[in-house]
Amino acid sequence: MSLRAQSEGKRPRVLLADDHVLILNGIRTALEPRFEIVGEATDGKALLAAAEQLHPDLIVLDISMPSLNGFEAARQLRQNIPSAAIVFLSQHLSPAYLKQALAIGVSGYVLKSETTDELEPALFAALRGEIYTSPRFGADVLSRLQNRQGGLNREMAELTDRQREILQLLVDGRSNKEIAANLNLSIKTVEFHRAKIMDKLGAQNAAELSRVAIRLGMIPE
Repeated sequence: MSLRAQSEGKRPRVLLADDHVLILNGIRTALEPRFEIVGEATDGKALLAAAEQLHPDLIVLDISMPSLNGFEAARQLRQNIPSAAIVFLSQHLSPAYLKQALAIGVSGYVLKSETTDELEPALFAALRGEIYTSPRFGADVLSRLQNRQGGLNREMAELTDRQREILQLLVDGRSNKEIAANLNLSIKTVEFHRAKIMDKLGAQNAAELSRVAIRLGMIPE
């Protein structure tokens, strides 16, 4: 949504995603005076479907969600609906998580503990094309992390969408069987993708894969 549209009284259209209904209710109540809440989702796959249908101006989502975690959901949203600004709402005060968010290209990272004070400013900053991060990260964290993103983006770009999805589930501690059930794949297909992921990232075993995931910011150090 343009700033002109906002000045004409049109409220920005927001899609919310969190697997806790109480949190969704709280966010909706906080935003409704100045934003139009067009939809809500409680898992990553439902979020993608809703975004495709509703084409919101802003998407607010949690990182930890079932079916498809927030990182992978955001990555697919950036590809499928590039016009929508994305803001993470997370409980994690982690530079590793923030680094991963910046690598994906989201517009904001707000802590759930600071929602009341920070979420609305973050959304308006996103509409202006700016990046907003919680002040609790420190004044210099954003600039330092942005300077390191080139290598991270290139390394993740080597993986297919499915491989990035499986990698995130692997670093979340899911077994091949659990990943297969979650993504409606055969175990052999998951094993094939896992081997490809390890080859592309230069990991020989699960421990090395975890170290790569830490370096990529997929899990905290």
